[in-house]
Formats: sequence, C-alpha cells, structure tokens
Amino acid sequence: MVRYETVVEDGVVYVATGEERLAVGDLETIVDLVGGRAWTVEYSDREKQAHPKLNTADEGLTVDVVDTINAMTFGEPFVETLAAQPSDAAGEEGVSPRLGLFVGRLLENLEYGLR
Repeated sequence: MVRYETVVEDGVVYVATGEERLAVGDLETIVDLVGGRAWTVEYSDREKQAHPKLNTADEGLTVDVVDTINAMTFGEPFVETLAAQPSDAAGEEGVSPRLGLFVGRLLENLEYGLR
C-alpha cells in the first residue's frame, strides 16, 4: 500500500502526492490549534476503567508536535479526501476544511499513536 509523507517547508505543511505536494496550511496555525509544540500523553481515569488492558506505559511522555507532523504518513483514501476539501479559510477561527481535517488526524495520532 502506498503511503504519502508529510513535508514541512518554509513554515507550510504539505502532503507529498507523488510528484506534487498538496498544501495543507501554516505550521504555526496547526501548532496553535493543537495547543502548542509539546504534547503530553495522558489517559483519563474513564479511559483506564473502560479499557483495563490498555497499555499506559507512555503516560507522561511528552512528544514534539512538529516531529509528529513530520513523521505522519497517509494512505491514498485520506489524501484524496484531504485534496477534495476546500483550502480557503472559513468560519470565525479562519480554519479551512482541509486544515481542520489534517488537524483532526494529527490529534488522533497524538492521542492514540502514529498510524
């Protein structure tokens, strides 16, 4: 299965789509949306109780958000969905649907590990 890499260049996040790059958005905006450059892995008591066999050995580990972005790869279906989203900012937050989708996946990766 083909995986597409994330590339950060001149403060802009892209997803490499073969010969081209799909612009996602401004790196600093993404970092701000997830709460900063550092992410600390935490598990709520509710999560621990709901999943008693959950491995929580990484709890308390702090990861670099930009490193996580650089390590992310995506399958073709996600990249196609990402490309289909408008890249123009919308709403009060000024976040485009494409950027919002990317940040959503980033948050999943930060919360549940890279895929």
